[in-house]
Order: sequence, then structure tokens, then C-alpha cells
Amino acid sequence: MGRKPIIAGNWKMNKTATAASPLATAVVKEVAGAEAEVVLCPTFIALGAVAATIRGTTVKLGAQNLHWEKEGAFTGEISAAMLTDMGCTHVIIGHSERRAYFHETDADVNRKTQAALAAGLTPIVCVGETLEERESNRMESVIRRQVLEGLAGLGSGLGSVVVAYEPVWAIGTGRTASPAQAQEVHALIRRLLAEIGGPAVAQTIRIQYGGSVKAANAAELFAQPDIDGGLIGGAALDAASFGAIVKAARSKA
Repeated sequence: MGRKPIIAGNWKMNKTATAASPLATAVVKEVAGAEAEVVLCPTFIALGAVAATIRGTTVKLGAQNLHWEKEGAFTGEISAAMLTDMGCTHVIIGHSERRAYFHETDADVNRKTQAALAAGLTPIVCVGETLEERESNRMESVIRRQVLEGLAGLGSGLGSVVVAYEPVWAIGTGRTASPAQAQEVHALIRRLLAEIGGPAVAQTIRIQYGGSVKAANAAELFAQPDIDGGLIGGAALDAASFGAIVKAARSKA
């Protein structure tokens, strides 16, 4: 069975709840009949509005973060149960902005991933190197650490994880990894997944690319054998652009 591509729109800190509904409505129209699984990840306060808008469609709801504890004195945090109660099926974990601005570690990523799986959420676990790490030939060691430590101890839950490779130097910069560069790292990630869960499981896990994906470059990126869709930032805020990216994705045998 082929890997169904997954395209997730990470709206980041954009769109109020009022503005989120029209965008979600437009996205639903643009992606109708698409081959890919489509997930929208608005801000926490817009989850309810988007959930109501996409109800009854094939579009799914995701969050941008969660806390690993079930409940407690964690002011400002959101639990997995709160997300599922809002209708979320997916959650982004370990995005480079969370790592850089909020100092999230691989251990944090692992705890959050385990909490998401325990609640029945599909974690979209982000990994990726900075420009300095790539230029100093540390890309492979950074990706190895993030994958092996972030996904440690998941057991059979590993097969339910989506991995998103996002080269930090290509996020919001207009720079994009070439299809060959992206494929090289995606193949590395799949080998690392095989080290954790075995080759058969690794072949079923979907690996997204994230980093200035646009309608103009999506098809070439998604045509690579180990790229199974995208984690889309800026282009996800425009329904037509996002729809064109979704339509560029095809299943992998």
C-alpha cells in the first residue's frame, strides 16, 4: 500500500478566530477531491472556528503545540485532551520556532510526542538543521540526534508519527532546499526510522518537507521518492496557493 501524502498548513501566529473561518472555507473549496490528506493548524483560539467550518469535509484539524502533562498548574499551556475535545486529530511538535524561541529540547519533543500518541493524536514531529549546522557539515549528526532522541521509546506508536523535515535556513527566507538536497535528508530520516522501528515500519511513515514550499516548486519536491507531502507556512495563508500545493501531491507506491 502506498503512503498517502499529507499536506499541513501551519498558520503560525496569524488569523484571528473571525478571520480564520473565511480562510478555512476557501481552503475547503480549493482542496475538494484532492489526493492528499489535508490538515489545517490555526492558533489555539481559532481552533473552534476552524473546526466548525471544516465539519463534514475531508479536511482535518491540527494544533501547533501541546503540553506533555494531562492537566495541572501550567499557566498558558494546552493539553492533548483539550485538543481532542476541540476536534483536533493532529498536532505539530518541535517546530524550529518552538526550539529556537522557546528553547524546546529533544527531550521535550519526546514527552510531547508520547502525550499526543496516548491521546490518539497524530504528531507531526519537526526536525531540521540551521544554516550554520549545514555549512559546518553537522547536518547529519543534528538530524540523527533529533530523530533518535525525539522519537525514542514510542514502541508501536512510531508508525503513527508523521515527520516533517524543515531546514531552518529555508523557513520564511525564500530559500528552498533543492529537490536533491531535500531527498537526501528525507532518505536519511527514513534510514534512522528503520534503525528505531525496522525497515517495514519506516516505509510506512510519512515524511513531509517544510521550507518555503510554493505552488511553483511543490510538484518537483513531492516527486522525490521519500517526500510525502509538506508542512506549509506562508503559502498556507492563501487558499489558492495552498490548494495548488495540495493538488501537486501524489501517493507513493
